[in-house]
Amino acid sequence: MRLRPVHPGTSGARAILEFMKIIIVIAFVAIIASLMSALFFMMRDKGQSRNTVRALTVRVALSACLFIFLLVANHFGWIQSQGVPIDGP
Repeated sequence: MRLRPVHPGTSGARAILEFMKIIIVIAFVAIIASLMSALFFMMRDKGQSRNTVRALTVRVALSACLFIFLLVANHFGWIQSQGVPIDGP
């Protein structure tokens, strides 16, 4: 399967942008849930088990995967960046 850039303004581009928004929201919810579970384990276990470390490892892995996903999506044109332009004066 070959990945192709999506041109803005087409109906396929709108569908992909909506899909990207859903994926990003799900990723953020999973990251926050992992952070909350780490807090829960830290309070319950008082540092006696490895559950807190495991939950924080999952959070870091999810954050890294989301970052890589955003870079790939930007590269293929699935999302459009709206940041500061990098053109000189």
